[in-house]
Amino acid sequence: MPETVFHDRPSLELLQWLARGSLKQNLLRAIRLWVLLHKLYGPQDERLDLPNCFTYADWRSAFFSESHPQNDAIPGEHDPACACATSTQEWLVQMTDPAFDVQQWRQVFQQHTQLGDSKVETWLSERLFDRTRRSLQADFQDLVELQWLQRQGNDYVKVTAFPAYPISRVGSCVDVRLQHEALSFLNPDLASLAQSLSQTIGGYQRFFLHVDYIVSQEILDRVEDWYAQLREIWAQEPIPPLALTYYSARIDSEDTYYSYPVCIYYAQRAAYLCAFGQTPLSTAQWYNYRLDRIQDLQPLTWEDPELPDCLIQSYQQRALPTPDYIIQALSTAWGFDFYLPERTLLLRFERNFHDRYIRDTFRHETFTRISYQQARALIQQNNCPAEQQRLLAILNARSNTDAYYRAIYRDGDTNIRQRLRAWRPHGEILLPWHLRQAFAQEVKAEYQLYQS
Repeated sequence: MPETVFHDRPSLELLQWLARGSLKQNLLRAIRLWVLLHKLYGPQDERLDLPNCFTYADWRSAFFSESHPQNDAIPGEHDPACACATSTQEWLVQMTDPAFDVQQWRQVFQQHTQLGDSKVETWLSERLFDRTRRSLQADFQDLVELQWLQRQGNDYVKVTAFPAYPISRVGSCVDVRLQHEALSFLNPDLASLAQSLSQTIGGYQRFFLHVDYIVSQEILDRVEDWYAQLREIWAQEPIPPLALTYYSARIDSEDTYYSYPVCIYYAQRAAYLCAFGQTPLSTAQWYNYRLDRIQDLQPLTWEDPELPDCLIQSYQQRALPTPDYIIQALSTAWGFDFYLPERTLLLRFERNFHDRYIRDTFRHETFTRISYQQARALIQQNNCPAEQQRLLAILNARSNTDAYYRAIYRDGDTNIRQRLRAWRPHGEILLPWHLRQAFAQEVKAEYQLYQS
Protein backbone atom coordinates (compact mmCIF):
# COMPACT_ATOMS: atom_id res chain seq x y z
CA MET A 1 0.00 0.00 0.00
CA PRO A 2 1.30 3.48 -0.82
CA GLU A 3 2.11 5.79 2.03
CA THR A 4 -0.66 8.19 3.09
CA VAL A 5 1.79 11.02 3.75
CA PHE A 6 3.17 13.00 0.82
CA HIS A 7 6.61 14.49 1.53
CA ASP A 8 8.26 14.42 -1.87
CA ARG A 9 10.66 16.97 -3.25
CA PRO A 10 9.80 18.82 -6.50
CA SER A 11 12.07 16.70 -8.69
CA LEU A 12 12.00 17.31 -12.43
CA GLU A 13 10.61 13.81 -12.91
CA LEU A 14 7.69 14.49 -10.56
CA LEU A 15 6.99 17.97 -11.97
CA GLN A 16 7.15 16.60 -15.52
CA TRP A 17 4.57 13.98 -14.56
CA LEU A 18 2.32 16.59 -12.95
CA ALA A 19 2.68 18.91 -15.96
CA ARG A 20 1.38 16.25 -18.38
CA GLY A 21 3.00 18.12 -21.23
CA SER A 22 5.78 20.63 -21.70
CA LEU A 23 7.41 21.36 -18.33
CA LYS A 24 8.87 24.51 -19.85
CA GLN A 25 5.34 25.80 -20.52
CA ASN A 26 3.56 24.29 -17.51
CA LEU A 27 6.12 24.67 -14.72
CA LEU A 28 4.08 26.94 -12.43
CA ARG A 29 0.99 24.77 -12.74
CA ALA A 30 3.05 21.66 -11.91
CA ILE A 31 4.53 23.37 -8.82
CA ARG A 32 1.02 24.46 -7.73
CA LEU A 33 -0.13 20.84 -7.93
CA TRP A 34 2.92 19.78 -5.92
CA VAL A 35 2.05 22.37 -3.22
CA LEU A 36 -1.58 21.22 -3.20
CA LEU A 37 -0.47 17.63 -2.64
CA HIS A 38 1.56 18.73 0.39
CA LYS A 39 -1.44 20.69 1.71
CA LEU A 40 -3.77 17.72 1.21
CA TYR A 41 -1.54 14.77 2.14
CA GLY A 42 1.64 16.19 3.67
CA PRO A 43 2.79 15.87 7.31
CA GLN A 44 0.34 17.18 9.91
CA ASP A 45 2.12 20.51 10.27
CA GLU A 46 1.70 21.13 6.51
CA ARG A 47 -1.82 19.82 5.92
CA LEU A 48 -4.86 22.03 5.75
CA ASP A 49 -7.64 21.32 8.22
CA LEU A 50 -10.00 19.75 5.70
CA PRO A 51 -12.35 16.78 5.94
CA ASN A 52 -11.87 13.83 3.61
CA CYS A 53 -14.79 15.14 1.56
CA PHE A 54 -14.56 18.85 0.85
CA THR A 55 -15.65 21.54 -1.61
CA TYR A 56 -13.58 24.10 -3.44
CA ALA A 57 -15.03 26.73 -1.09
CA ASP A 58 -13.81 24.69 1.91
CA TRP A 59 -10.31 24.59 0.47
CA ARG A 60 -10.34 28.29 -0.39
CA SER A 61 -11.35 29.25 3.15
CA ALA A 62 -8.67 27.04 4.68
CA PHE A 63 -5.91 28.05 2.27
CA PHE A 64 -6.35 31.79 1.73
CA SER A 65 -6.92 34.62 4.20
CA GLU A 66 -10.41 35.97 4.91
CA SER A 67 -9.82 38.96 2.65
CA HIS A 68 -9.07 36.82 -0.39
CA PRO A 69 -11.54 37.70 -3.20
CA GLN A 70 -14.25 35.12 -3.90
CA ASN A 71 -15.06 36.26 -7.43
CA ASP A 72 -13.30 35.05 -10.60
CA ALA A 73 -10.89 37.97 -10.85
CA ILE A 74 -7.15 37.73 -10.31
CA PRO A 75 -6.85 38.60 -6.60
CA GLY A 76 -3.97 41.06 -6.82
CA GLU A 77 -2.04 42.32 -3.80
CA HIS A 78 -4.56 42.55 -0.95
CA ASP A 79 -2.95 40.85 2.08
CA PRO A 80 0.78 40.04 2.49
CA ALA A 81 -0.17 37.17 4.81
CA CYS A 82 -2.47 35.54 2.25
CA ALA A 83 -1.19 32.42 0.50
CA CYS A 84 -1.69 34.13 -2.86
CA ALA A 85 1.10 36.57 -1.94
CA THR A 86 3.74 33.83 -1.61
CA SER A 87 6.21 33.56 -4.48
CA THR A 88 7.13 30.35 -6.26
CA GLN A 89 10.62 30.32 -4.70
CA GLU A 90 9.15 30.84 -1.22
CA TRP A 91 6.87 27.84 -1.73
CA LEU A 92 9.83 25.71 -2.82
CA VAL A 93 11.67 26.65 0.40
CA GLN A 94 8.65 26.29 2.71
CA MET A 95 7.49 22.89 1.45
CA THR A 96 10.87 21.11 1.33
CA ASP A 97 13.33 19.80 3.88
CA PRO A 98 16.34 21.94 4.93
CA ALA A 99 18.69 19.86 2.77
CA PHE A 100 16.87 20.88 -0.42
CA ASP A 101 18.94 23.40 -2.40
CA VAL A 102 16.71 25.67 -4.51
CA GLN A 103 19.66 27.05 -6.46
CA GLN A 104 20.85 23.57 -7.39
CA TRP A 105 17.29 22.66 -8.39
CA ARG A 106 17.19 25.78 -10.52
CA GLN A 107 20.44 24.87 -12.30
CA VAL A 108 19.16 21.38 -13.10
CA PHE A 109 15.89 22.83 -14.39
CA GLN A 110 17.65 25.36 -16.61
CA GLN A 111 19.94 22.68 -17.97
CA HIS A 112 16.89 20.56 -18.75
CA THR A 113 14.84 23.33 -20.42
CA GLN A 114 17.62 25.54 -21.86
CA LEU A 115 15.86 28.62 -20.43
CA GLY A 116 17.74 31.80 -19.59
CA ASP A 117 18.27 33.31 -16.13
CA SER A 118 15.78 36.16 -16.61
CA LYS A 119 12.88 33.84 -17.52
CA VAL A 120 13.48 31.49 -14.60
CA GLU A 121 13.96 34.42 -12.22
CA THR A 122 10.62 35.84 -13.33
CA TRP A 123 8.88 32.54 -12.67
CA LEU A 124 10.49 32.07 -9.26
CA SER A 125 9.48 35.57 -8.16
CA GLU A 126 5.93 35.21 -9.48
CA ARG A 127 3.13 34.76 -6.93
CA LEU A 128 2.21 31.13 -7.47
CA PHE A 129 -1.46 31.20 -6.42
CA ASP A 130 -2.29 34.65 -7.76
CA ARG A 131 -4.78 33.04 -10.14
CA THR A 132 -8.49 33.20 -10.97
CA ARG A 133 -10.96 30.86 -9.32
CA ARG A 134 -11.44 29.08 -12.63
CA SER A 135 -7.72 28.40 -13.01
CA LEU A 136 -7.45 27.03 -9.48
CA GLN A 137 -10.49 24.82 -9.94
CA ALA A 138 -8.81 23.48 -13.08
CA ASP A 139 -5.85 22.50 -10.86
CA PHE A 140 -8.19 20.41 -8.75
CA GLN A 141 -9.59 18.79 -11.89
CA ASP A 142 -6.00 17.90 -12.82
CA LEU A 143 -5.63 16.15 -9.46
CA VAL A 144 -8.83 14.24 -10.15
CA GLU A 145 -7.55 13.12 -13.54
CA LEU A 146 -4.21 12.14 -12.00
CA GLN A 147 -6.15 10.08 -9.42
CA TRP A 148 -5.05 12.12 -6.41
CA LEU A 149 -8.68 13.06 -5.73
CA GLN A 150 -12.09 11.65 -6.53
CA ARG A 151 -15.11 13.69 -7.58
CA GLN A 152 -18.58 13.31 -6.06
CA GLY A 153 -20.85 15.99 -7.50
CA ASN A 154 -19.36 19.30 -6.40
CA ASP A 155 -17.24 17.63 -3.69
CA TYR A 156 -13.67 16.39 -3.79
CA VAL A 157 -12.80 13.21 -1.88
CA LYS A 158 -9.28 12.37 -0.70
CA VAL A 159 -7.93 9.02 -1.85
CA THR A 160 -6.80 6.34 0.59
CA ALA A 161 -4.09 5.02 -1.75
CA PHE A 162 -1.81 7.20 -3.85
CA PRO A 163 -1.51 6.63 -7.60
CA ALA A 164 1.81 5.46 -9.04
CA TYR A 165 4.05 8.49 -9.56
CA PRO A 166 7.77 9.43 -9.75
CA ILE A 167 9.07 9.35 -6.17
CA SER A 168 12.04 11.45 -5.02
CA ARG A 169 12.97 11.42 -1.35
CA VAL A 170 15.85 12.64 0.81
CA GLY A 171 18.83 10.29 0.59
CA SER A 172 17.27 8.06 -2.03
CA CYS A 173 17.51 7.58 -5.75
CA VAL A 174 14.63 8.65 -7.94
CA ASP A 175 12.12 5.83 -8.31
CA VAL A 176 10.07 6.50 -11.42
CA ARG A 177 6.84 4.51 -11.54
CA LEU A 178 4.66 5.83 -14.32
CA GLN A 179 1.18 4.63 -15.14
CA HIS A 180 0.84 3.37 -18.70
CA GLU A 181 -2.57 5.05 -18.88
CA ALA A 182 -0.86 8.47 -18.63
CA LEU A 183 0.71 7.78 -22.02
CA SER A 184 -2.42 6.52 -23.74
CA PHE A 185 -2.48 9.54 -26.05
CA LEU A 186 0.69 8.34 -27.77
CA ASN A 187 1.17 5.87 -30.56
CA PRO A 188 1.06 2.51 -28.70
CA ASP A 189 4.59 1.58 -29.74
CA LEU A 190 5.91 4.98 -28.70
CA ALA A 191 4.06 4.70 -25.39
CA SER A 192 5.78 1.39 -24.74
CA LEU A 193 9.17 2.91 -25.54
CA ALA A 194 8.55 5.90 -23.26
CA GLN A 195 7.40 3.58 -20.49
CA SER A 196 10.52 1.41 -20.68
CA LEU A 197 12.88 4.42 -20.78
CA SER A 198 11.10 6.60 -18.22
CA GLN A 199 13.61 5.84 -15.48
CA THR A 200 16.77 7.89 -15.17
CA ILE A 201 19.94 5.99 -16.04
CA GLY A 202 23.16 6.95 -14.29
CA GLY A 203 21.46 10.01 -12.87
CA TYR A 204 20.34 11.35 -16.27
CA GLN A 205 17.13 11.24 -18.23
CA ARG A 206 17.96 9.45 -21.48
CA PHE A 207 14.62 9.62 -23.30
CA PHE A 208 13.29 12.91 -24.68
CA LEU A 209 10.33 13.50 -26.93
CA HIS A 210 10.42 16.59 -29.14
CA VAL A 211 7.03 17.62 -30.49
CA ASP A 212 6.57 20.70 -32.65
CA TYR A 213 4.08 23.04 -30.97
CA ILE A 214 3.50 26.22 -32.93
CA VAL A 215 1.30 28.09 -30.44
CA SER A 216 3.07 31.33 -29.50
CA GLN A 217 3.79 32.27 -25.90
CA GLU A 218 1.60 35.37 -26.31
CA ILE A 219 -1.59 33.33 -26.67
CA LEU A 220 -0.63 30.27 -24.64
CA ASP A 221 -2.56 31.54 -21.60
CA ARG A 222 -5.72 31.75 -23.68
CA VAL A 223 -5.24 28.19 -24.91
CA GLU A 224 -4.78 26.97 -21.34
CA ASP A 225 -8.02 28.77 -20.41
CA TRP A 226 -9.78 26.74 -23.09
CA TYR A 227 -8.23 23.56 -21.65
CA ALA A 228 -9.50 24.45 -18.18
CA GLN A 229 -12.96 25.46 -19.35
CA LEU A 230 -13.38 22.33 -21.48
CA ARG A 231 -12.39 20.14 -18.53
CA GLU A 232 -15.18 21.76 -16.51
CA ILE A 233 -17.63 21.35 -19.38
CA TRP A 234 -16.85 17.66 -19.86
CA ALA A 235 -17.38 17.07 -16.13
CA GLN A 236 -21.01 18.23 -16.42
CA GLU A 237 -24.01 15.97 -16.97
CA PRO A 238 -25.27 16.41 -19.58
CA ILE A 239 -22.34 17.94 -21.45
CA PRO A 240 -23.61 21.26 -22.84
CA PRO A 241 -23.24 22.49 -26.43
CA LEU A 242 -20.98 25.45 -27.15
CA ALA A 243 -20.97 28.72 -29.02
CA LEU A 244 -17.48 28.89 -30.56
CA THR A 245 -16.24 32.15 -31.99
CA TYR A 246 -13.50 31.04 -34.35
CA TYR A 247 -11.15 32.41 -36.97
CA SER A 248 -10.83 29.91 -39.81
CA ALA A 249 -7.66 30.23 -41.90
CA ARG A 250 -9.24 27.91 -44.45
CA ILE A 251 -11.92 30.46 -45.37
CA ASP A 252 -10.14 33.53 -43.90
CA SER A 253 -13.15 34.50 -41.82
CA GLU A 254 -14.29 34.74 -38.18
CA ASP A 255 -17.75 33.62 -37.13
CA THR A 256 -19.65 31.88 -34.32
CA TYR A 257 -20.52 28.19 -34.62
CA TYR A 258 -22.79 26.08 -32.41
CA SER A 259 -21.14 22.74 -31.73
CA TYR A 260 -20.86 19.84 -29.31
CA PRO A 261 -17.30 19.30 -27.95
CA VAL A 262 -16.06 15.71 -28.20
CA CYS A 263 -12.32 15.66 -27.44
CA ILE A 264 -8.99 17.44 -27.80
CA TYR A 265 -6.50 15.95 -30.22
CA TYR A 266 -2.89 16.94 -30.83
CA ALA A 267 -1.88 16.55 -34.47
CA GLN A 268 0.83 18.15 -36.56
CA ARG A 269 2.10 21.04 -34.44
CA ALA A 270 -1.05 22.12 -32.54
CA ALA A 271 -3.98 20.97 -30.41
CA TYR A 272 -7.49 20.84 -31.84
CA LEU A 273 -10.99 20.61 -30.41
CA CYS A 274 -12.95 18.00 -32.37
CA ALA A 275 -16.57 19.19 -32.35
CA PHE A 276 -19.87 18.19 -33.98
CA GLY A 277 -22.50 20.64 -35.24
CA GLN A 278 -22.14 23.84 -37.22
CA THR A 279 -18.76 24.32 -38.93
CA PRO A 280 -16.90 26.74 -41.19
CA LEU A 281 -17.45 24.15 -43.95
CA SER A 282 -21.08 24.10 -45.05
CA THR A 283 -20.73 20.51 -46.28
CA ALA A 284 -19.60 19.04 -42.94
CA GLN A 285 -21.04 18.49 -39.46
CA TRP A 286 -17.62 17.91 -37.91
CA TYR A 287 -14.66 20.25 -37.61
CA ASN A 288 -11.25 20.36 -35.96
CA TYR A 289 -11.00 23.76 -34.26
CA ARG A 290 -7.40 24.77 -33.59
CA LEU A 291 -7.45 25.91 -29.97
CA ASP A 292 -5.27 28.96 -30.44
CA ARG A 293 -7.69 30.29 -33.08
CA ILE A 294 -10.75 30.06 -30.82
CA GLN A 295 -11.62 33.64 -29.90
CA ASP A 296 -14.43 32.86 -27.44
CA LEU A 297 -16.05 29.77 -25.97
CA GLN A 298 -19.44 29.91 -24.24
CA PRO A 299 -21.45 26.93 -22.93
CA LEU A 300 -25.15 26.94 -23.85
CA THR A 301 -28.21 24.96 -22.79
CA TRP A 302 -29.85 22.25 -24.88
CA GLU A 303 -32.94 24.48 -25.11
CA ASP A 304 -31.06 27.23 -26.95
CA PRO A 305 -33.00 28.12 -30.14
CA GLU A 306 -29.78 28.69 -32.12
CA LEU A 307 -28.73 25.04 -32.01
CA PRO A 308 -28.67 23.30 -35.42
CA ASP A 309 -31.04 20.40 -36.12
CA CYS A 310 -28.24 17.80 -36.21
CA LEU A 311 -27.32 18.64 -32.60
CA ILE A 312 -30.90 18.70 -31.31
CA GLN A 313 -31.74 15.38 -32.96
CA SER A 314 -28.59 13.68 -31.67
CA TYR A 315 -29.29 14.96 -28.16
CA GLN A 316 -32.93 13.88 -28.18
CA GLN A 317 -32.02 10.45 -29.53
CA ARG A 318 -29.18 10.11 -27.00
CA ALA A 319 -26.80 9.61 -29.89
CA LEU A 320 -24.26 12.36 -29.30
CA PRO A 321 -20.85 11.29 -30.68
CA THR A 322 -17.97 10.08 -28.51
CA PRO A 323 -14.17 10.03 -29.07
CA ASP A 324 -14.51 6.41 -30.23
CA TYR A 325 -16.13 7.65 -33.42
CA ILE A 326 -13.13 9.84 -34.19
CA ILE A 327 -10.62 7.09 -33.46
CA GLN A 328 -12.48 4.79 -35.84
CA ALA A 329 -12.68 7.46 -38.55
CA LEU A 330 -8.96 8.15 -38.27
CA SER A 331 -8.19 4.48 -38.82
CA THR A 332 -10.47 4.32 -41.88
CA ALA A 333 -8.56 6.87 -43.97
CA TRP A 334 -5.23 8.70 -43.83
CA GLY A 335 -5.58 12.28 -42.59
CA PHE A 336 -6.51 14.15 -39.42
CA ASP A 337 -9.52 15.91 -40.99
CA PHE A 338 -11.56 12.75 -40.54
CA TYR A 339 -14.79 14.36 -41.80
CA LEU A 340 -13.48 15.03 -45.32
CA PRO A 341 -14.38 12.61 -48.16
CA GLU A 342 -12.32 9.47 -48.71
CA ARG A 343 -10.42 9.05 -51.98
CA THR A 344 -7.96 6.52 -53.35
CA LEU A 345 -4.36 7.72 -53.54
CA LEU A 346 -1.87 6.07 -55.90
CA LEU A 347 1.79 7.01 -55.49
CA ARG A 348 5.04 6.09 -57.24
CA PHE A 349 8.43 6.37 -55.54
CA GLU A 350 11.80 6.24 -57.23
CA ARG A 351 13.42 2.98 -56.18
CA ASN A 352 16.50 4.48 -54.51
CA PHE A 353 14.44 7.01 -52.55
CA HIS A 354 11.95 4.33 -51.54
CA ASP A 355 14.60 1.96 -50.26
CA ARG A 356 16.18 4.72 -48.18
CA TYR A 357 13.16 6.49 -46.72
CA ILE A 358 9.86 4.67 -47.35
CA ARG A 359 10.51 0.97 -47.04
CA ASP A 360 9.74 -0.50 -43.60
CA THR A 361 7.99 2.70 -42.42
CA PHE A 362 4.38 3.06 -41.24
CA ARG A 363 2.19 5.89 -42.54
CA HIS A 364 -1.37 4.59 -42.10
CA GLU A 365 -3.25 1.30 -41.96
CA THR A 366 -4.34 1.77 -45.59
CA PHE A 367 -0.89 2.79 -46.89
CA THR A 368 0.20 -0.44 -48.59
CA ARG A 369 2.65 -1.36 -51.31
CA ILE A 370 1.20 -2.79 -54.51
CA SER A 371 2.65 -4.19 -57.73
CA TYR A 372 3.07 -2.38 -61.05
CA GLN A 373 0.20 -4.46 -62.45
CA GLN A 374 -2.08 -3.53 -59.53
CA ALA A 375 -1.26 0.15 -60.10
CA ARG A 376 -2.35 -0.26 -63.73
CA ALA A 377 -5.61 -1.91 -62.62
CA LEU A 378 -6.36 1.02 -60.29
CA ILE A 379 -5.88 3.49 -63.14
CA GLN A 380 -8.14 1.42 -65.38
CA GLN A 381 -10.94 1.85 -62.84
CA ASN A 382 -10.95 5.61 -63.53
CA ASN A 383 -14.37 6.59 -64.87
CA CYS A 384 -13.05 9.37 -67.10
CA PRO A 385 -11.69 7.84 -70.36
CA ALA A 386 -9.48 10.85 -71.16
CA GLU A 387 -7.83 10.85 -67.72
CA GLN A 388 -7.48 7.06 -67.85
CA GLN A 389 -5.64 7.11 -71.17
CA ARG A 390 -3.28 9.89 -70.09
CA LEU A 391 -2.45 8.13 -66.83
CA LEU A 392 -1.86 4.79 -68.57
CA ALA A 393 0.53 6.53 -70.94
CA ILE A 394 2.35 8.06 -67.96
CA LEU A 395 2.54 4.68 -66.23
CA ASN A 396 3.93 3.05 -69.37
CA ALA A 397 6.77 5.58 -69.28
CA ARG A 398 7.63 4.69 -65.67
CA SER A 399 9.79 1.81 -64.52
CA ASN A 400 8.08 -1.33 -63.27
CA THR A 401 10.90 -1.66 -60.74
CA ASP A 402 9.86 1.53 -58.93
CA ALA A 403 7.73 1.27 -55.77
CA TYR A 404 3.96 1.85 -55.99
CA TYR A 405 1.67 2.49 -53.02
CA ARG A 406 -2.08 2.68 -52.55
CA ALA A 407 -3.82 4.48 -49.67
CA ILE A 408 -7.24 5.76 -48.69
CA TYR A 409 -6.85 9.40 -47.73
CA ARG A 410 -8.94 12.41 -46.73
CA ASP A 411 -9.26 14.57 -49.82
CA GLY A 412 -8.41 18.16 -48.86
CA ASP A 413 -6.51 17.33 -45.67
CA THR A 414 -3.79 19.96 -45.27
CA ASN A 415 -1.35 17.70 -43.46
CA ILE A 416 -1.54 15.03 -46.17
CA ARG A 417 -0.70 17.65 -48.79
CA GLN A 418 2.27 18.77 -46.73
CA ARG A 419 3.52 15.20 -46.48
CA LEU A 420 3.18 14.70 -50.26
CA ARG A 421 5.03 17.97 -50.89
CA ALA A 422 7.89 16.78 -48.68
CA TRP A 423 8.27 13.66 -50.86
CA ARG A 424 8.56 15.41 -54.20
CA PRO A 425 10.27 15.22 -56.62
CA HIS A 426 10.97 11.60 -55.65
CA GLY A 427 7.31 10.77 -55.00
CA GLU A 428 4.79 11.12 -57.83
CA ILE A 429 1.00 11.33 -57.48
CA LEU A 430 -0.78 9.20 -60.08
CA LEU A 431 -4.28 9.20 -58.56
CA PRO A 432 -6.49 11.10 -58.06
CA TRP A 433 -6.13 13.13 -61.24
CA HIS A 434 -7.27 16.44 -59.68
CA LEU A 435 -4.62 16.18 -56.96
CA ARG A 436 -1.94 15.37 -59.54
CA GLN A 437 -2.98 18.45 -61.53
CA ALA A 438 -2.96 20.66 -58.43
CA PHE A 439 0.59 19.60 -57.60
CA ALA A 440 1.67 20.16 -61.19
CA GLN A 441 0.44 23.75 -60.93
CA GLU A 442 2.33 24.18 -57.67
CA VAL A 443 5.55 22.95 -59.25
CA LYS A 444 5.10 25.34 -62.19
CA ALA A 445 4.51 28.24 -59.82
CA GLU A 446 7.61 27.36 -57.80
CA TYR A 447 9.68 27.12 -60.97
CA GLN A 448 8.52 30.58 -62.05
CA LEU A 449 9.30 31.95 -58.58
CA TYR A 450 12.89 30.74 -58.66
CA GLN A 451 13.38 31.91 -62.26
CA SER A 452 12.49 35.53 -61.47
